[in-house]
Amino acid sequence: MIGPMMLCSSSVRLWLLPNAVLLVVLSIWGALRYPHLPGRIPKHIGVDGVDAWTDKSIGGAFVLVFLYAGMTVLMAGCAELTLRLTPRDELSDANAAPFPSARATSSLLNRPGSRASACRIARALLLFNTCIGISFLVGCGMLWRSTPDPNVPAWLLVAMILPLLAGTVVTVVAAMSDRKK
Repeated sequence: MIGPMMLCSSSVRLWLLPNAVLLVVLSIWGALRYPHLPGRIPKHIGVDGVDAWTDKSIGGAFVLVFLYAGMTVLMAGCAELTLRLTPRDELSDANAAPFPSARATSSLLNRPGSRASACRIARALLLFNTCIGISFLVGCGMLWRSTPDPNVPAWLLVAMILPLLAGTVVTVVAAMSDRKK
C-alpha cells in the first residue's frame, strides 16, 4: 500500500505550490509597502469601515502574512495526515471491532472511504488554504494603504468572503462525497 500512498502524496504536495507562491507574494509585497505605510494602520475593519487603529509595527503590518503562514503549515499537516490514514476500504477484518455495534466508532467513520477519497480531501484542504490566501491578499491591500483612511470600499467584504465560501464548499463536497457510497 505504500506505492499508491507515495504517488498520491507527491501529487498532492504539488497543490502546496500556489500556497507557497501566495506566501512569497504577500511577504515581498508587504516588505515593499512597509516603509511607505503611515504611522497608524488599520487594526480592525467593522461594518462602518476601520474602527480600530494601531501604531505601525512589524506585527501589526504583517499579521495577515503571519496568520497565512500558520494556516499553511496547519493545512499542509492536515492534508498529510489525511493521506497517512488507512482508508476504510483498505482495513482488514482483523482491524474490525469484535461486536457489530462497536464497528461504527468515530475512528472508522472519520476515515476517508478510499485512497482516491483521501487524495481528494487533501487537495481540497490545500485549495481551501489557497482561497484563504486570496482573501488575505485582498485584506493586505486594505491594510497596506498609503493613507490612514477609515472608509472601506463596499466590495472589500465581498472580495474577502467569496474565496472563503468557495474554498469551504469545495472542501465540504470533497469530504462528503464518499459518505454517500
